[in-house]
Parts: sequence; structure tokens; C-alpha cells
Amino acid sequence: MKKIYLILPLLFAFNLIHAKDYKLLSPDGQLSLNLNINEVIKFSVSLNNECLIDNSQIGIEIDGVDSGKSANRISKVLRKSNDDEIRSFVPNKDALIKDQYNELTIRFRNRTQLTFRAYNDGIAYRFGSSLNKSIVVKDEILNLQFGDETDCLFPKEESLVSHYERMYEAVKLHELQESDFCSLPVLMKVKEANVLLTESGVSDYPHMFMHGTRDNGLQTKFPGVVTKAVPYKEGADRDQKLTSADYVAETDGKRNFPWRVFVISNNDKDLVESNLAFQLAEPNKIEDPSWIKPGKVAWDWYNANNIYRVDFKAGINTDTYKYYIDFAAEYGLEYIILDEGWSETTTKIDAGQKDIDIEELVAYGNKKNVGIILWVLWGPLDKDLEEILALYESWGIKGVKVDFMQRADQYMVNYYERVAKVAAKHHLLVDFHGSFKPAGLRRKYPNVLSYEGLKGNENHKWSQLITPEHNVTLPFTRMVAGPMDYTPGSMINCHLKNHKISFGRPESIGTRSHQVAMYVVYESPLQMLCESPSTYYKEDETTRFIAEIPTVWDETRVLDAKVADYIMLARRKHDTWFVGAMTDNSSRDLKLDLSFLDAGNYEMQLMIDGPNAHRHAQDYQIKTFDVNTSFNKAIELASGGGFVAIIKKKR
Repeated sequence: MKKIYLILPLLFAFNLIHAKDYKLLSPDGQLSLNLNINEVIKFSVSLNNECLIDNSQIGIEIDGVDSGKSANRISKVLRKSNDDEIRSFVPNKDALIKDQYNELTIRFRNRTQLTFRAYNDGIAYRFGSSLNKSIVVKDEILNLQFGDETDCLFPKEESLVSHYERMYEAVKLHELQESDFCSLPVLMKVKEANVLLTESGVSDYPHMFMHGTRDNGLQTKFPGVVTKAVPYKEGADRDQKLTSADYVAETDGKRNFPWRVFVISNNDKDLVESNLAFQLAEPNKIEDPSWIKPGKVAWDWYNANNIYRVDFKAGINTDTYKYYIDFAAEYGLEYIILDEGWSETTTKIDAGQKDIDIEELVAYGNKKNVGIILWVLWGPLDKDLEEILALYESWGIKGVKVDFMQRADQYMVNYYERVAKVAAKHHLLVDFHGSFKPAGLRRKYPNVLSYEGLKGNENHKWSQLITPEHNVTLPFTRMVAGPMDYTPGSMINCHLKNHKISFGRPESIGTRSHQVAMYVVYESPLQMLCESPSTYYKEDETTRFIAEIPTVWDETRVLDAKVADYIMLARRKHDTWFVGAMTDNSSRDLKLDLSFLDAGNYEMQLMIDGPNAHRHAQDYQIKTFDVNTSFNKAIELASGGGFVAIIKKKR
């Protein structure tokens, strides 16, 4: 009997170590995480006692580190709460962000750990390790399960070599095959709640993708470490053929891995208001970021330099870009960009081609307070990163637009960070085009102002995919991860029935007011004006309206929203409010209620769809009203329409 009494306590202790349930609540108590650590690690998430994420397995496999049944032996459990504020140096949504969460950390005896955080608008977790050696991460597991039939907006990818410019396809999750996979963010509708999955704090590690399971779930998929990259075909300067290893990262063993982020809410507005991906990123690494200047950019590539009523031949030449500088100065735009073609070749980026005098353009721009941004291919920049960016700084260039990365493996993630770091050293802004989504780097290096990673206006040049419905899907999906280089501002506006595809003279689908509303609705501290300056001069009233809209904000409030149908939000800069609204292909009335304003009297400029916008998409009206907090009026939006209000306090 004595032996039995000796053994039972040991078995009891063994079970305590190996099988344990933990609970974590959001600060407001509405979100609940249940974590079970046994032979595997599983978690569930409920919102207001409704289970949304059900019994989902997570794990990380590190070469040489036990991942078997005994791997989850717990050595320590830590809990903490945080109630603080984060000040954003480049606030694309809010200048001051409330950072409130509860945290649970489990340390395992194999020197790995797992941390969960519960916020009022979501749940996040990450693994970590404290191994004093280099490690190989073989795989990371997230087997995501939902209890009920789940609708999904799925940005389906065809290859891991991608610009990550996906349409969000409406699918039933259980209908996805294992061969179907997507980049992030991906949005699930579970019961009446939204669950958006993205990631943050990604550093020295690949981006995560998710594939179908033929069940009501998703599982992880990662690009392997690239062991060889060669041009896809002879003479190709950007497309590559990759050979990859069967593991995802070679990295330092003493580190934290990326956050897996779930933005969760039963209100569509909360998706757009969430700062969760930014909150979970590493803090700013730039000692003095005061030189970083967001702003609007006159862009050449979309409009193919189609300028007219000038006394010189338009093209990639000094006279054309002086014209862009004159235009930017006239409307108070901070920058112009010299896109592809400014350099001698796409592989030699240390000199302008023969018709471009960079020194003359920089000097001309300086006189007019207009900076110059240069487009570069990522490959040539990678070969001489320090030298090229130092050269651009010596020329007086203000930033770079880096393009055609088309990968999200560990090397490429590290490349983005190297560009950000070296660019910061030389006081250069960065816009990543042909890129993956934001995943934390923009907080760590706030000189990184924008990313593409979506289908934007430029697709009008070769397709009819960019519909108003697509446009009102983006704020609830891709934009939740961070700023979008969508490149708005088309002045040639059509409805689909009379839209023509034209590479050299592109037309957008949707109304003029729909395009202008993007400057309020879409977040991008470096915001393009895609149309030809000649056309903007012709459309002076619209252009001056756009020029008044900032690119960074002190506060954001979503007034009304429904995923993929419509959005109306208000953003504040100092004491001026800007309201933007967009609708899908359905015309609708949206009630503009100004009760959110401080007491007082205001003047409101309101740009709305004109009475004939349903047939001629360029029709609009601008009206001026005296308003106060009692203003409450329905605004009519045409099919594919929108409206914009600029509300200034009277002195």
C-alpha cells in the first residue's frame, strides 16, 4: 500500500504537468480563450459565450528540439495585464492607440514558450524559444477549426511566387480543397461574428499562408528557405525560378516568432477601426523619426505620361517631370514619383537615362518644395543596397518605391527589413510595391509608409476586375493589416456597362465621388494621385478637393459599415473632420449623423454623386452647408458611388 501512495502523487503531478487547461479573458470580458495543453496544444475562442474558433491545434517544430508527447511539459506559467497608450509616429488611423490586454505565457521545459494575449478586439499568440544556438524551424502548425459552417472571403493564390494581388472570393470554408491556399489577411464569418486572421511582428521568418482542409477549417502553409533563385527565362530581370528547402527558417534560437492575429467582432465597423496588427509589432527603432514626412504623390505610370497642351513631347524626360513638379506645387502635393523607365536600364539604377537630368529635377523640385521618389527593382537594389541608397541621398531624393519582390520567404522578409533600415539611415521613405501585406515592419521602421499587396486602380489598365464591390471589400480585409498603396484618383470614371479597357488611357469603374472618397476611406501615409496632371488641371475643382485631404490622421471612427457592401467613416486631423463613404454596385442612402462632433458651429463642404451619376459616372456636385452636431441627413449614393465631407470648425 505504501508503494501505491507513493506512486499516486507522482502520477497526479505528472498529469498536472502534461494536461492543463487555462483561461484568458479580454479586458472587457467579452472574448474568452480556452487553452488546453496535453499531448498537443489546442485552443478555443468564444465571443459572448458563443464558440467561434473550436479546438484548434497549434505548435512549432524545431530541428533537434523535442516535439513529442513530453514536449509540452510546463516549467512556468506567467500572467500579466497591460493598460497603456501607443503614440504612432506616422498615424495612418489613430495618433494615440489604447493598448489594453491580458496576457498568458506558458514556458516549457524544452526551452520554448507560448504567449497568448486577449484584447477587446481580438486574440493573438506567438511562440518563442530561448536556445543559445542557431536553429532550423521545420514547420509551424495552426490547424484552425470552426464549429459551424463558415463563410469566408478567401484571397486565393495560385503560387507562392506572387504579387499577392488577389480578389477576395466568397466561399464556404468546407468547400475548399487542400490545394486551395490563400495569403493573408483572410476573413471568416462565423455565426454572426467576423474572425480575420493576419500576422504581425514577422522578422527573420517567412509569411504565413493558409490552405483548405475539405472540412470547416484552414491549415498553415509556408514558403521554404530559398536555396537557389535564377531568372525564370533568359533576359528576365524580375521573374525568378526558385528552389526551396523543406524547412521554413534558419534563425537565432533565442527569439520570439511572429504573432498570429485574430481580429474578432460581431460588428463590421470594428474590423476597420482595429489597430491590433500595429499594436503587436515591434516598437520604433529609428532614434529620431522627425524627418519622416507623409504626403501625396503625383504618379506617372498609371496615366502613361499622357499630358497635353504643352510645348514639348511628353515622355520619360526632364521637361515632363518638371511639369509634374509644377502640378504638385500648384496643388500642395509633397512629392512626385519617377516610375519605371527613369534609369538607363531596369538593372542599372545608379544613373538616369539620357533624357533625365536627376540633379536638375531635384533642384527644381527643391525650389517648389516638392520632393522626388524613385522607383527601383528589388534585385538591382539588393546587390548594392548601401551604395545605391547613399547615392540617392546625395542626389537629394526623398524616397524609394521598391517593386517586383513577388516572394514572402525568409530571405525576402529580411530584405524588406534591410531596405527599411538602410533607407532610414539615409533619410529615405519606402513604399513597397509588388509586395506582401504589412506585417509589423512599419511600426519598427516608420519610414516604411505603404505597401501594395492588393488589386488596386492600376488593374483598370488591363482588366475589369476592380469593381465598386471589390473596393468596399478592401477596408474589411487587406486594410486591416495596414496601409494600402491602391493608387486612387482616377478622373475618367465609368460604369461597368460602358467601361473600356485601355492600358494607355485607363478608366475606373464607379463614380467620381467614389474615387475621391478613397482618399478618406483608404489608409496610406504615402497616397498617390494616379491621373494625368493635364486631366487634373482640367478637373480643377475635384483636384483642389483631393488636395485638402490629409494622408495621416489623429482619430478614426467608423459611422456605418457592412462588409463588401458599403462603408462610411470619419477621420480627424487636428480640429477638421473628413467623412468618406463608398458603396458597391447598389445605390443606397447613408445617413450622415454629425453628433460625433464637438459642440460648436462648422462649415461642411460636401462632394456627392450628381443627379445623373447613375448614367454618367463623372457627374458630381460640391455643396457647402453650415452645420452643427444636430445635422442628420440621408445622403444618396449612386450605384458604385460615394460622398466626401470636409467639416471645419468656425472661428
